[in-house]
This record gives sequence, C-alpha cells and structure tokens, in this order.
Amino acid sequence: MTTTGRFTLPSESNFAEKTKELAELWGADAIRNSDGTHLDDAVLALGKKIYSAYFPTRAHNEWITLHMDETPQVYLLTQRVLAETDTVTIDLMATFFAEQLTPNYDADPARYWEVIDRTTGAVVDPANWTVDAASNTVTVNGATPMHEYTASFLAYIIWDPVEMYNHLTNDWGDKEHEIPFDIYHPATRKFVFDTFEQWLKDNPQTDVVRFTTFFYQFTLLFDPKHREKIVDWFGCSCTVSPAALDDFEKRYGYRLRPEDFVDEGCYNSAWRVPRKAQRDWIDFLSGFVRENVKTLADMSHKAGKEAMMFLGDQWIGTEPYKDGFGDLGLDAVVGSIGDGTTTRMIADIPGVKYTEGRFLPYFFPDTFYEGNDPSIEAWDNWRKARRAILRSPIARMGYGGYLSLAAKFPKFVDAVEHIADEFRDIHDRTNGEAATGELNVAILNSWGKMRSWMAYTVAHALPNKQTYSYYGILESLSGMRVNVRFVSFDDVIERGVDDDVDVIITGGPVDTAYSGGDVWAKDPKLAETLRAWVRGGGALVGVGEPSSQWHQGRFFQLADVFGVDEERYQTLSVDKYFPPVTPDHFITADVHVDPAAREAWEAAGYRIPLSGCGGGQGKAPLGGIDFGEQIPNTYPVSEDVTLLRADGGQVQLAVNEYGKGRGVYVSGLPYSAANARLLERILFYASRNEDRYATYSSTNPECEVARFPETGWYCVINNTDRPQSTDVALPDGASEHFDLDASAIAWRRI
Repeated sequence: MTTTGRFTLPSESNFAEKTKELAELWGADAIRNSDGTHLDDAVLALGKKIYSAYFPTRAHNEWITLHMDETPQVYLLTQRVLAETDTVTIDLMATFFAEQLTPNYDADPARYWEVIDRTTGAVVDPANWTVDAASNTVTVNGATPMHEYTASFLAYIIWDPVEMYNHLTNDWGDKEHEIPFDIYHPATRKFVFDTFEQWLKDNPQTDVVRFTTFFYQFTLLFDPKHREKIVDWFGCSCTVSPAALDDFEKRYGYRLRPEDFVDEGCYNSAWRVPRKAQRDWIDFLSGFVRENVKTLADMSHKAGKEAMMFLGDQWIGTEPYKDGFGDLGLDAVVGSIGDGTTTRMIADIPGVKYTEGRFLPYFFPDTFYEGNDPSIEAWDNWRKARRAILRSPIARMGYGGYLSLAAKFPKFVDAVEHIADEFRDIHDRTNGEAATGELNVAILNSWGKMRSWMAYTVAHALPNKQTYSYYGILESLSGMRVNVRFVSFDDVIERGVDDDVDVIITGGPVDTAYSGGDVWAKDPKLAETLRAWVRGGGALVGVGEPSSQWHQGRFFQLADVFGVDEERYQTLSVDKYFPPVTPDHFITADVHVDPAAREAWEAAGYRIPLSGCGGGQGKAPLGGIDFGEQIPNTYPVSEDVTLLRADGGQVQLAVNEYGKGRGVYVSGLPYSAANARLLERILFYASRNEDRYATYSSTNPECEVARFPETGWYCVINNTDRPQSTDVALPDGASEHFDLDASAIAWRRI
C-alpha cells in the first residue's frame, strides 16, 4: 500500500501528466526541477511543496562575459619539463582543457606565479623567466641542464565544472557553456545578491530554495581529451584570486605561495597531512563563504522560503562539521546517497532542521538506456543506505535527474515505490530516532570532527585501489550498532581522550592525514596520552600503517600497543619470530573455516599459513575475511602477541594485552558483510565487552539487527539481493528465527 510524504520527486518541462502519476505512486509530497529544466504550471498546481534549484554563481553569461576577470581562479602546475640546455620552455596548457581553463595574464605573473627547479626545489627568480601570452609558455633562462622545471600559474575557470560534466555526459551539443563567477569581487557579489532578490520576487511558488551549492567548486579539472585530470571532493584549489590572496596576507601576516596550492602536484589532497598554510586558507575561505551564505539564507527566509544546501558541487567553504555551521541559518542539507558512509555524512550534520538524501541511480542516460536494468542499482543503493538510516536517520529521500528517462523503466518504477514506502515505514515505527548504539567508537586522524564521515575519501563515494582497504571501515561502522565520533590528533594532545570513549580506531598509509605523519615524532604527548589511556583500560585499533613514522628505530610508534611493527629495511639483521596462529578466537568466531584447510593448518603445527586465495594480495586463506591491499613485512614485536591471521610473512590480524586495555592490529578491511562482522567483534573484544555482544546479534553476518527501545521495536534487515535466514539472540537467552526475502526488513516488538 502506497504511503505519502518524505519524498522529493524530480520533474521537468512538458512532463506534467506522468509527473502527477509518479508523484502519486511514489508518495511524493515535494517536487523539484532538475538541472537545466523548469516545472510546468500543471506541475506547480499539484499542490506539492516546490523545490527550486538555484545556482548563485553560474547561468548568467550576460553578466560574466562583461567581467571575465571575475571568474573563479585556480593555481595550476604544469608538467615537468627537462632542461637540456641553459634555456627551457614550458607549455602552460599542455595538460589542461582549454575550454575549461585559460591562464590569467591580467595579474602580474612575477608576483602571483612561480617557477621551480624540481630537481633541487629552488624557486627561480622571476628575473630569469619570461611569459609569452600568445603561445601560453614560460621560458626559463639560466636553467641547469638535466634539471626538471615547472611553472605554477593562475588560471581563470571559464566553464563551470559541474555544468561541463553534465554537458559532456548528456551530449548537450551546442548548448552555451555556463561561465562561473567569483563573488569575492564586489561588483559580482552585488550582482549575485541583486539577482537573487529579483529571483525570489519572480518565483513566489517556490517553497524551498535548493542552493546547488554556493560559491566555490571542489577541485574538478579536465585534460585536453575531456577526461577528468584532478578530482578532489575536498579540494580548495578553485577558490583563489589575487584580491583574496592579498587580503589573506593582510589578515594572517604572511603571503601564500603558489606552491601552497599546487603542493608539488598533490593539490592539498585531504590525504596529505594538513599544513598551517592549508588550514589557514580553509579558515579564511570559510569565514568569507559563511558570511555570504548567511545573507542568502536570510534573504530566503525574508521571502517566506526555506534555504536548503546541496552538499556537492560548489560546497567548498561550507564544511558542515566545522564549528559554527549551525549559525548560517540554513534549514536543511541534501546530499547524494552513494553508500552508508555518505548517508551518515549527511544524516549526522548538526545545526539544521532536517536532512535529505538524493538516492541513486541518477536519472541520466549513462544508466537509463535500453537493455540496462536501473532497478539493480536502486536496490543496491537502498540496502547500503538503509543500514546507516537505521543508525542515524535522514528525514527525507528523493532522486535526481530527468524523470522522463526513469518513467521508461517499469521495473525501476516498482522498485522506487517499494523503497519509498519502506523508508516512510521506518520513520513511522521509530519516530525518526536512531537505533541504540552499544559502544562509543572514535575515529582518530588529522582532520577530526571537521571531516566527519569524510575520511579515506578522494571522490564522493568512490573508493579506489589505494583507499578501499580503509574506507571499508567507515562503511562497516555506518550501519553498526555503535555510536561514532571523529577526533583529531590535536584533540588528544590538547584534551586527552573523552571519558565515554570505548574504542579508538586510527590508521592509514604512512605520511597521510589518517596515520598522522610527523605528528608522532614532533610531540611525544600524543603517544604518551594514548599509551596511558590503553593501559588504564582503553582499546586502540590500528589499521594499515597506524602511528607510522620512522623515529628512534621504530616505524609504528605505538607498536608496543598494537603488538605489531613494520620492517622498513633498516633492521633486517634483527630476527623476527612469529608465534603460532590462534585459529579459534572471539574475534574470528563468525569466520567460516574450511575443514580441509583447518586440517592442513593443524598438521602444519599452526605455523603461518601460505596465501591460499589472495594471490599474495592479502586475502585470508581461511575463508571470509578480505584484508585488502597487502601491508608487507609487518611482524609481531614479541611472541606474547596473539596472532589471529598472517599471510606469507606479514601480520593481518593480531591482538595484544596492554595493561588493563587491549590493542588490535588489522592490515585492512574493505567493506563486506564478513568484514563488518569481524570489525564489530574486534570492537567488542578490544573494549572487553564480549559479554554484551550476543544480545540482539544476528547469527548470519549478511543480516543485521537494529533496536529502538523508545518505540519498542527491533528490526532485522537482509543486506543482500538473495533470501537469507538468521537467528537473533534475545535478552532472556532465547532466540528468534527469521527467514527474509531478498532486501527484506522484518520488525518485531521488544
């Protein structure tokens, strides 16, 4: 039976009848226009809440074409060019897309650009290089032969990156390119506010202004072949201007270099250990952006409309978990639901009245084409999101794109009908409350709270080969029966560990923001504080290369806590001895062990098993666990360590008693049901809460349980597209059996 509410439907021009039909079928109480479309009068007359997408800094070429020096700018780093003589010429645009970017010759290159000898790192005096605007080149004189040189230069962004992406994806052909503009310039800022004020008058039917987003695009740059060249969802590269750089110098007392933005070609990725210049620019930019966001929100409210921010596109400078976000006066945040992690990223945002998720698939032709079945992605997306929604609910759901495409796929239409009804049913049964968390878990990294649920990410919800072994931990936690917070190394140094924290998880590759880099060598208080906390009864879980930094003859600075260190080819002359592997343990109790493998393993005297199914790439030989990308040459620091899994000479999983507390090391955990179950057991074991584990636990890792004491319900969800059976342990020692259809959810009274 179709229910109504909590659902936002995308619509478009000349599609009123079908919009009405699908709005009724999916129970939509709100309708929004999609990018590049408008709502017909017949749609506006349906009596639904109307969302209107609004782009503050694009879609007004009539203004910006007269002020092309007021588009956003970005520092770009050229390719490295080898000097074969004492003169070398660098082509500025050789690796960039000329329809998107063009060098800024208006601001003095000698003041705002930089040429660097990349072999030595020395900055070349501007007197020794010249710029040729006609050929877009820089020529260096007095170069050292066989040294490589780069130029860092300011470029105007002359095609809005998101509109450009949509243009290329949807093959919009001769459609005029939308040019973005930068409100840091007073004239353009006035234009933006004046235009918005008029728009509010011209759109009385709008109930919610859906800002998509505000002023500065995350880093999204393309190469001459129209391919994505640099994508960083956290990137602040596309935010600079000579005026902003000069104002920054006045406020902070030092001048930023181009190198502070191009960062040796790393472009200040969120994976980089953040430096002072990067943090100061984020603070400077956020202050400016938030002041002007507040103005737009106030204008919306004055006109009787809600102000909603889309967490995507031009979101840079808003940082929803940065202190003070709630002061902006925004009513809501909506974001794209890619998985459980991105669901929590949206759902946990403080300081707004409600949050909304835009589910996948997006109604674009790259998914909705003849022969494809978009319902498969819809169900997969819902299963991932549902785990997280039970732990931290979003108030509303919806989809995006072009409804005329989706309407052609009846199976997809049916899937959305079921998903929307189930979403509303969850809210009705739980009153929008979160399920009970049994433990308090803190994720420790350089960014802390400011980047909650944003760790281990490069592009939104798209983990890659180097990140999936870590990102899977967040995905597991997003739907786990624990409460999650994010803390920084600075938090621990300055204030210690919060009294209510049961477990801390930290780790990542060496020299990244997630493992901490040189913070471990610079301030001994970090290691002192964590050691004391664990010895007093705390629990510390290290992943990958936790606390890694070569210092005083050790690589993992908390190797004594984890019981594991990594050989960095400095102590090869010192022998390492592995204790016998313990096959049966609380942590691995749910891992399937093939009897034949166990027999062979036992016959080998519990020695370290050779890789049986991972090809040496870190996958466990004894069933179920995928440790992801291999961390080579890890070893136990003593034979007192309890070794649970090892592969070909490196530790994959180990536990270590440390005073009254425990340390656990795991080499990596991509997301899977088995790995999520393993992590859950790690958390309960490390915090010495094994006795609390069984109650309301599912015997089948593919199914999970969420408990809502305030409303008297608990539910069991099937996270697969296949039927599953499971038993759930109850507080009185009894259990209840469940047979669940594919993707099903079952409710029971507590």
